[in-house]
Amino acid sequence: MSTTTEVRKFLRLPSVIDIVGIQRTAIYDRIKKGTFPAPISLGPRAVVWDSTAIADWQDKIIAEAQGPAAKS
Repeated sequence: MSTTTEVRKFLRLPSVIDIVGIQRTAIYDRIKKGTFPAPISLGPRAVVWDSTAIADWQDKIIAEAQGPAAKS
């Protein structure tokens, strides 16, 4: 989880794609499955992702890839 000293940023979809390395369709499929952070609505046609939620997701994926030894 993030600390109060970290700056949280709102990320638009192109930035999220660049950061995580998966495309739009895969991102939205994972959101539907509950395995990727959901976007935050800023208005009727504007959504963003919380940068700390994306970073937390990356940490989780890395820990899962490294197996049980990395979790202890």
